[in-house]
Amino acid sequence: MSFEKFELHAKIFAGVQAQGYVKPTPIQLESIPPIMEGRDVMGLAQTGTGKTAAFVLPILQRLMQGPRGHVRALIIAPTRELSEQTHKAIAVLGRRTELKSASIYGGVSVQNQIKKLRDKVEIITACPGRLLDHINRGTVDLSKIEVLVLDEADHMFDMGFLPDIRRIVKHLPKKRQTLLFSATMPDDIRSLANDLLQNPVNIKIGFTAPVESVTHRFYPVPMESKTALLKDILDKTDTESVLVFTRTKSRAKSLARQLDGSGYKVTSLHGNLTQPKRQQALDGFRDGRYEIMIATDIAARGIDVTRISHVINYDMPSTADAYTHRIGRTGRASKTGDAFTFVTGQDVGLAHSLKKVLGEKLQYHSVDGLTVTLPLVATPAPVRRNNNSSGRKPDNGRRPFTISDKTNRNQKQRSFGEANRQYWAQ
Repeated sequence: MSFEKFELHAKIFAGVQAQGYVKPTPIQLESIPPIMEGRDVMGLAQTGTGKTAAFVLPILQRLMQGPRGHVRALIIAPTRELSEQTHKAIAVLGRRTELKSASIYGGVSVQNQIKKLRDKVEIITACPGRLLDHINRGTVDLSKIEVLVLDEADHMFDMGFLPDIRRIVKHLPKKRQTLLFSATMPDDIRSLANDLLQNPVNIKIGFTAPVESVTHRFYPVPMESKTALLKDILDKTDTESVLVFTRTKSRAKSLARQLDGSGYKVTSLHGNLTQPKRQQALDGFRDGRYEIMIATDIAARGIDVTRISHVINYDMPSTADAYTHRIGRTGRASKTGDAFTFVTGQDVGLAHSLKKVLGEKLQYHSVDGLTVTLPLVATPAPVRRNNNSSGRKPDNGRRPFTISDKTNRNQKQRSFGEANRQYWAQ
């Protein structure tokens, strides 16, 4: 099926053609028709599946009819990057429609945003905190909203924005179309959806596992050898653009500084940067001035760069869902990608969980020239009782390699790589 089947307005279809869109993605194919019919929609889809266009195109189609000059559509996103990304998608796809949009988020001048809102915009993309600020100032009128979109709803829940969302909704007309998109469905998000959506169309697109177009490699490595391993991979791997995730802002900044000192074209993206510097980093990464970006999870759902060939988890993410969102930055727009994850001794629990999800897709790689030592473990390894009462024996189940405190200290310095090579082979 092609985009022609949606019978979009000619000015909108021109934007689709300009973007080179030919065949709708699954989320677009299933979402666009009911949204164009005015139905509420709850869509579960991973990042990188094309859901931004899935709601932007029907919104543009709707707003081509009816009055201009006041806010008719509101799109709420968890991060500045995602809000700006959606704003740019509206500008590109709707560039011939003369519909105006504004992007509202913190970290930049409120006065400049007030000027934009006075320019009679029809669409607002916003982060919850700054939007509430404008509501309290009386600088935005949401009384004529026809469509509300909650994008990356689970990420907004993770960031504690659900109370803000409920406060914002009180300022909207009760009669409206509501669209909610999320990669996962925690109980709080399901409760929110039940409160806000009326008889919604439920759409699920491959939301339970990482995208199919990505290969996955785990590298066992001690913390102190991660940077050496990263440089080795960057030097020996054919890459296009590389996104490297760290757990903390300070580590992202420090690692970027080390790579820059070694001659790599690198930038960083984290919460301590001002919005102009964050935008500068993103723009430089998109246009190829920087080949590597070191980022915290703030980038996991806010970067729309189709040329990312590799995602490297310098630090293991905190959950399996976070892993899915991170690696969703590669393998986008029908391209393939690679996800490399560095696994230390403290990460093996989550690594085992991911192994169950990834199955045969997971490749386990040893690290030549790097000796990986398992950290000392204070808690004895799990045990399973014998059928008799004479004693206990070690658990023979599939579990990470651990060492009891009673073990000789020299024995504790066993190779993490060797122990886990046996473990991952199970």
